[in-house]
Amino acid sequence: MAMQVNGGGYGSRRRRGGSTLSEINVTPFVDVVLVLLIIFMLTAHVMEFGIEVDVPKVKAVKDTAQEMPVVTIQKDGTTWLNDKPANIHDLAGAIRQRYGKPKGVYVRADKETIYDSIAQVLSALGEAKINVNMVTQPEDTAAAAKGHK
Repeated sequence: MAMQVNGGGYGSRRRRGGSTLSEINVTPFVDVVLVLLIIFMLTAHVMEFGIEVDVPKVKAVKDTAQEMPVVTIQKDGTTWLNDKPANIHDLAGAIRQRYGKPKGVYVRADKETIYDSIAQVLSALGEAKINVNMVTQPEDTAAAAKGHK
């Protein structure tokens, strides 16, 4: 059985003066960072922030994206102005208070929303003479063609 005295075993380094050289082993650190990176990459698509609304799909959609306030109407009729809850009766005032005099607003409503909620919002914005743009999603033409065969 072989044995070495004075700490000259596997993995140790010595300086010429006889004292040991302390080094940080970065391999475990790199392993942990890579695991965390993989976990982040796998869960990043789940961490989608915002209000979930399934807008209706239509065949023709004009690409007219502009910077305007977004009024969102959820399935249950809850109304949001961008990311904050809004009262339908105060909607025009809140838009003018936060955005001055915008060119218009985008109205994004879930396709399963009761039409009464949408009509109330459109009426309130119409009375305030605010231009309304409805948000829709383009229909996937490949899936539509496949479904009609």
